[in-house]
Amino acid sequence: MQIIMIAAGRGSRLMPTTADAPKCYAEIQGKSLLDWALSAFDSNGLDRVCFIGGYQIEKVRRDYPQFDFRHNVDWQNNNILASLLCAEDLMDEPFICCYSDILFTPKVIGQLLSSAADIALGVDTDWLQRYASRFYHPSGDAEKVTVSNGLVKSIHRNIPEAQAYGEYIGAAKFTPRGAQAMRELYHRRKQEFEGRPWREAKLFEKAYLIHLLQDMIEQGIEMAHVDTHGGYIEVDTQEDFEYARHHWRERHLER
Repeated sequence: MQIIMIAAGRGSRLMPTTADAPKCYAEIQGKSLLDWALSAFDSNGLDRVCFIGGYQIEKVRRDYPQFDFRHNVDWQNNNILASLLCAEDLMDEPFICCYSDILFTPKVIGQLLSSAADIALGVDTDWLQRYASRFYHPSGDAEKVTVSNGLVKSIHRNIPEAQAYGEYIGAAKFTPRGAQAMRELYHRRKQEFEGRPWREAKLFEKAYLIHLLQDMIEQGIEMAHVDTHGGYIEVDTQEDFEYARHHWRERHLER
């Protein structure tokens, strides 16, 4: 199973922590975000990592020579979706992709691996607890999902809190069949919208992964959800950084 880590952006909201290092180098309770992710993967027997970098990629090349690298050279002008497709050549086999600014437990990865679905999204059903005191990244920014009969029915930031089942954690599993469906729709939309607004993005190049996932759902492509009840923390701002430094160990051990 291939791992694809999306880590090209600078993470300006986590300044000054990211002043001279990638966002995934932020240290939580003695380990970087990146090393916490690697530990979760290693606990499930996964060690084939493709790192999609941009900002400060040379530091990661130096510190993790065992990785397979893809360089998003235009990272300042695009976004998560374009970054992920930098590793398209690796998508003919099963893979797990994940954002690089998240903490998640080994159990979440194990559940994704166990899913028989062609596409399975990790979802935190305890998501609102973290947003209770989250001022700089409010719940309106959450990549929320609705579900029915084991399938994700929508994924969007504008889903009202009361209707949301949980928050997409930024980790997902794809089989080759699921990846092919994603790739085909991506290239179709790129041909149609490159250099133009698309969905909520001002330009197609600035689109997030969830924009394509929602498009896929609307095209009838099924996605399962794999749930965690709090075994996840996003580290997007200094406020999140402090929260994670105080709470991750207990969440990690309990789940």
